[in-house]
Amino acid sequence: MTMRNIQLDDKGRLRHFLTVEGLTRPILTEILDTAESFAGVGAQAVKKVPLLRGKTITNLFFEASTRTRTTFELAAKRLSADVLNINISTSATSKGESMLDMLRNLEAMHCDMFVVRHARSGAAHFIARHVAPHISVVNAGDGCHAHPTQAMLDMFTIRRHKGEFHKLRIAIVGDILHSRVARSQIHALSLLGAHEIRVIGPKTLIPRDVSTFGVHVFHDMRAGLADVDVVMMLRVQKERMQGAFLPSEHEYYQLYGLTEDKLSCAKHDAIVMHPGPINRGVEIDSRVADGPRSVILEQVTNGIAVRMAIMAMVLGRGASDDAETRRTGDRG
Repeated sequence: MTMRNIQLDDKGRLRHFLTVEGLTRPILTEILDTAESFAGVGAQAVKKVPLLRGKTITNLFFEASTRTRTTFELAAKRLSADVLNINISTSATSKGESMLDMLRNLEAMHCDMFVVRHARSGAAHFIARHVAPHISVVNAGDGCHAHPTQAMLDMFTIRRHKGEFHKLRIAIVGDILHSRVARSQIHALSLLGAHEIRVIGPKTLIPRDVSTFGVHVFHDMRAGLADVDVVMMLRVQKERMQGAFLPSEHEYYQLYGLTEDKLSCAKHDAIVMHPGPINRGVEIDSRVADGPRSVILEQVTNGIAVRMAIMAMVLGRGASDDAETRRTGDRG
């Protein structure tokens, strides 16, 4: 069974959201359009819509990430779902209970969706293959493999600032080798028809097979940033790095940290992105991170709307369903 078959139901709609890879441009566009319809919910007096009332969404975070878990929780609550947060470090799995036993117990509580974050690549895929047929799985990041909701909130942010993708030249800078975000970004940008995708970083942090992804590789920061429309910085993945990939953080910053001087090589209206959390003075200078071209905080805000969209689509409500209900909010 392929990843694509697992993700789609027999009508070609999302059942799980595990990776961008293997999906189609229409599905990604539907996610972006659906997120657009949710974007104003946070500004309403009542920050809720009733789409998922009666549904139960469980956050299974085997790897800590306060920001990602919080945005998933907010997204679910704004859709009026009930949310269960499982603290894995104190759960029965740390006392010898298997993951599958834990899943069976949660299924018996009539959960509808598992949002999974795990340090091991393929964990969300494994869970999706073993859950009951009525349960959907959303990947909130697995090892070095994929972080599809982060990629989609990045695509949403880019589209809001730059419009269509086919004219855009985009640079992804940093630890490509260990970054699940970068892999998902590359797949999403390719599917959405970006004009050119560049990856920039030291040779030790660029995968050997990266050229098979249809990207152009640069080891010189200034050359790689020349005339780009979007600069996507990556966090140095210290917790997933083994061995001497970097001589020092200081040297990394000198060569690949984004400063105002290096940013001047990009187009004058280029936007700067970062998935967070930021290592200031390592990947990016504070004057850039907090400057007028930074959309980093917008990414955080947009993440709620995008995760709302994915949850709504996966649980059976797409962009064309009940748009008026989304606009009016939960009056119940």
